[in-house]
Amino acid sequence: MKFYIVDDDPSIPMILQQILEQDPQNDVVGTATDAKMALADLMLTNVDIVLIDLLMPVISGTELVKKLKTAKPNLRFIMISQVRDSDLRAEAYQAGIEFFIDKPINIVEVKTVIQKVVQNIQMTAKLSNIQTLVDGGIVNSEPAVNQHAEQKEKILAILRYLGITSESGSSDILSVCQLMIDKNLSFKAIDFNQEYAIDDHEKKILFQRIRRAVKAGLTNLASLYIDNMGDEILVEYANALYEYKNVRAEMAYHQGKRESGGKVSLQHFFDGLTHEI
Repeated sequence: MKFYIVDDDPSIPMILQQILEQDPQNDVVGTATDAKMALADLMLTNVDIVLIDLLMPVISGTELVKKLKTAKPNLRFIMISQVRDSDLRAEAYQAGIEFFIDKPINIVEVKTVIQKVVQNIQMTAKLSNIQTLVDGGIVNSEPAVNQHAEQKEKILAILRYLGITSESGSSDILSVCQLMIDKNLSFKAIDFNQEYAIDDHEKKILFQRIRRAVKAGLTNLASLYIDNMGDEILVEYANALYEYKNVRAEMAYHQGKRESGGKVSLQHFFDGLTHEI
C-alpha cells in the first residue's frame, strides 16, 4: 500500500513512516507539514491511504479531507489527533475519514487501524472484480475505458493545481488533450477545422477560450510561486507548461516590477501537458 502523511509536527510523519515501513508491502511515498503543500502534492501522487492531522493552520485536516475526497473519491483517510471533542470527530467522519489514531502515537493502535483500512480496500477490490465478472461483456473493454478515465483524471488534476477547472476553456483543454493522446498528435499537427468540424471564425473563438484559461493558469502558478519558491512541482510545471521565463515575468508583473506579464504558447502548453501524463 502507498501512504502519504500530513502533520504540522515534523516528528509525527517520521514516527509513522518508521511504523508503516516495518511492513515491506507498505511504502510512504510522501510527507508534508503543510496542508496546502499536501493538497497540491496529493493531486499528482498515486496514493492509497492518507494519514492527516486534525488540527492544522490555514487548512484543517477535515477541510483537506473534503477537498481531496471531491477530487479523488477512492482515497482512504485516517485522522490523527489528540483532540477528543465529539463534534470535531463527528465532522471528520462526515467528511469521509475511516478511523482515528490518537496522539501520542501508539504502535499497536497504528498497526491495527492500518490493517482494518487495508482489509477494506482489498474487500472493495474483490467486490469490484466480482461485479466485472458478472457484467461479462464489459470485461474486454474495461482496460481501455479505465485508461481513458485515468488520463482524464491526470489532466484534471493538473488543471485543478493550476486553478482553472472553473474556466470556460477547461473542457476544451480536456478535449484537445484527449485528441492528441488518442491520435498521437502534437498540438501543431491538429487540423482543428476538420477534427471539430468548425470554420476559421469558430476556431478563433475556441482558441480565445483556451488561451484565457491557459493565461489564468499562468497567473495562478506565478502567485503560487511567489509564496513557494523552490517547490519542485511548481518548477516542473513552470518549465513544462509555460517556460520558466514566462512565469518569472508574470511574477514580476504582479509585484509591480514589469509593465507586462508572461506570454503563453498554446503549443508549448499542450505538448507539455500531454507529456506530463
